[in-house]
Amino acid sequence: MTVRDRDRTRSFLLLHGGGGPATMTGFVDLLAKRTHSRVLVPTHPGFSGTPKNSALAGVSDLAKAYIAMLDTLDLSDVTVVGNSFGGWLAAEIALQGSPRVSGGVIINGIGIEVDDHPVADVRGLTHAELEARTFHDPRRAPTPSNTGGTAPGPGIPALLGYIGPTMSDPTLAKRLTGIHLPFPVLWGESDRLVTPQYGRAYAAAIPMATFTPLPRTGHMPQVETPEELLGTLLDLAVG
Repeated sequence: MTVRDRDRTRSFLLLHGGGGPATMTGFVDLLAKRTHSRVLVPTHPGFSGTPKNSALAGVSDLAKAYIAMLDTLDLSDVTVVGNSFGGWLAAEIALQGSPRVSGGVIINGIGIEVDDHPVADVRGLTHAELEARTFHDPRRAPTPSNTGGTAPGPGIPALLGYIGPTMSDPTLAKRLTGIHLPFPVLWGESDRLVTPQYGRAYAAAIPMATFTPLPRTGHMPQVETPEELLGTLLDLAVG
């Protein structure tokens, strides 16, 4: 497992989505600097050319692997923050019931099934079509110059290896009632991959969740409007 570690006091586990770890590059440094926190930024096994153990057959398996990592590092009071697939993974980590996790944040997450608001099927989209659905302003899509020299790209094969072609788990929405931690749900209002209505359903399924829309923002707020995202996190007392 590959992990970047900004080692300070309080701990955040920052989980990327299908775009890969480069979608977190700028935000991790911003979060660490502004909150004086320790920020762990793993690359999910199988993404960005990393090896994947055959035992990691699904999202729950990956969640257990991250709990084991927190145990190995002997961390406590960890806030798990996930975007897109990472939001689903954050929820699964919370459902493991580890005392090391004190809360989480879902940012434009996927995973549940919502009638009339399906997650867009990205498999047949061109790069330009994907950017148009992902960003409020596609001109703000990341390039190598603003992601530390590595451009993010959709790791569709790696993603489907964890979540399957439906990109959802029909049991997840009901299981979310088992999360009894503070768990804000933040959502870019211009997301055309996973709509805000889907996000409201996500928040409604978690007992201690709140829903906050993010204006002029698409599917990846940490890339498109990182300052606004961080400000919202701080307003919600996450930081």
